[in-house]
Amino acid sequence: MKITLLVPTLNEINGMRAIMPQIEKRWVDQILVVDGGSSDGTIEYARENGYQVLIQKKEGLRNAYIEALDYIEGDVVITFSPDGNSMPNLIPALAEKMKEGCDMVIVSRYAKGARSYDDDAITAFGNWAFTNLINFLFKAKYTDAMVMFRAWKTEAFKTLGLDKEESYITEENIFHTKIGVEPLLSVRAAKKKLRCADIPGNEPRRIGGQRKLQILRWGAAYLAQVIKEAFWRS
Repeated sequence: MKITLLVPTLNEINGMRAIMPQIEKRWVDQILVVDGGSSDGTIEYARENGYQVLIQKKEGLRNAYIEALDYIEGDVVITFSPDGNSMPNLIPALAEKMKEGCDMVIVSRYAKGARSYDDDAITAFGNWAFTNLINFLFKAKYTDAMVMFRAWKTEAFKTLGLDKEESYITEENIFHTKIGVEPLLSVRAAKKKLRCADIPGNEPRRIGGQRKLQILRWGAAYLAQVIKEAFWRS
């Protein structure tokens, strides 16, 4: 099993300098940095340290994933935030759990023994509400349906239609935003009854950079997306 560590970036120079040296290259087979147009030295840092860098053509986190597909060499992708929210030392445990035959493994901030140090009252409630809604509507057992830090089989991304523009465009147009992949990935994995699991993992506070979360727009777009999926057979 080959593993690609996918690292999306946008002006994360402080996080890159602090976090990337903690990742041992032997843990994975490929490290792919996908940059959304950084102007703070993130791209230069990544290239100077020997990381493969892909510059996005379209903005938005989900486009980082979609545009990376043709460059991914692994059978498994681990999506990793270099802003400090993802803990590098959990990468080997995540890979080992995937080797047990899982289609997706989530590093859960809310599993027993873990917590988020980056949550505020609003994001904590939102993550709880969405996770429980997804569990209720799709008979899933997630403890954290929203987090980026997770592993999934590369082929599943296409099988679940996550590479298709139409999977996101309606909600993005209505709410004038660009959304991520994780909620829809969690939903469609549950709908297709893929083998999913989690491991506990703390979420530290982010390091530098600007928080890119658009709480109201993303929340509304994700809610519309989840409701639509509940009534759409795929």
